[in-house]
Formats: sequence, C-alpha cells, structure tokens
Amino acid sequence: MNKITVLADKNSIVQQFLTEIRDKRIQKDRLRFNRNIERIGEIMAYEISKDLDYKTIQTKTPLTTTNTKVLASQPVIASVLRAALPLQQGIANFFDGADRAFISAYRKYLNETSFEVELDYVAAPKLKGRTLIFTDPMLATGKSVLLTLNALLSRGEPVHTHVVAVVASKQGLANLNENLKNVSFWIGAVDDSLNSHSYIVPGLGDAGDLAFGPKE
Repeated sequence: MNKITVLADKNSIVQQFLTEIRDKRIQKDRLRFNRNIERIGEIMAYEISKDLDYKTIQTKTPLTTTNTKVLASQPVIASVLRAALPLQQGIANFFDGADRAFISAYRKYLNETSFEVELDYVAAPKLKGRTLIFTDPMLATGKSVLLTLNALLSRGEPVHTHVVAVVASKQGLANLNENLKNVSFWIGAVDDSLNSHSYIVPGLGDAGDLAFGPKE
C-alpha cells in the first residue's frame, strides 16, 4: 500500500514557503523563489529520513567512545530537468553522500491542448537495492512521472521509491497512486483541478521558467 503525506495538511513553516512561491509578486524574485523550493526540498528530506534504515557505529568523541547512528546507505536522488533542480538540491543538502540521476522530459504538443511526454536523456546509477527519491516540483497529470520512473527502473528495482512534489493536482496524484506500487508520496500541497492545458489550478505557474527564466 502506498503512503501519501501532504505537508500542507498540518501547520508548519512549509506553509510560509508555499505561500511565497505562489504569490506572483514575490515569485518575481528568482533567488527567493529558488531558495524557497530548495527549503521545501530540505523539509521533505528530513521527513523522508524518518523512514530510512540506520546502522549503529562507534564514534570517538574528545572524551570517550560512544554508539551513534548513521544512514545504512545513501539514496539516489533523481530530478526531471530543468524545473526540479532546486528541489533536488534541497534534498541533497541533507543527503550529502547521495548519488544523483537526471532525466530530460518535455511536453510534445500534438495540438493546443493535447500532448505526449517525450524523453531525451537519462543519466542514472544502478538502482537495484537502493532507495530512490524522485523529484518533480509540479505533479499535474502524472504522465511524465510514470514515463520517467519506468525509464529509471530499467536501471534496476529500488527497495523503495519516494516521489516528491511541491504542488500536485488531485487528478495527477490519484493517477500515480493507482499505477504505482510500493511508493511513498511527499507532497507540499494538493490543488483541486487542471485547466485545458493540463496546468495545475491554482498552482503557481511554470516552475522551470520561474526558477531559470523563460524559454523560447
């Protein structure tokens, strides 16, 4: 059974960061927008860390030797280029020994409202026996997540997969929950709907453009 955690369901500082990345005035400050996405990634990393395995080691302090705990193994953090890079970095700030994976995916429009998700590039280590943390800031329809996860799984079956998104639509989250197994979802906030272009409403706009500038 999948696990779904929505951080906005409880009051915490993540509410402040979600408000600022949605606010069209504040999000014009690109440095602040990127840092807020990164901060949300750091919060997600802390929450995910509670579900990971640890091992006991002996640590020598200035006074004595004591038993302490460290991660049993480092995860693999995957991101969809380019929008997920700040989110991936926030998670990597906590898992500083993690390997990283990168996937290039984009919407190839067939007409004004219909599109297919195309993959251009996948760079990833072997995933067999590893914990995979998959990041994508905006979970709209879920199509790109399903496609890119399938591409990653050709590198081996992880022991567990965590999917991290800043904002998800109810439809996209339901789609992934139905089609993925043994997955933990970590979502900042869940929005009610998608518009005719499959953008999340109320959402926050194009996360990639806000983080890195508009593309042609």
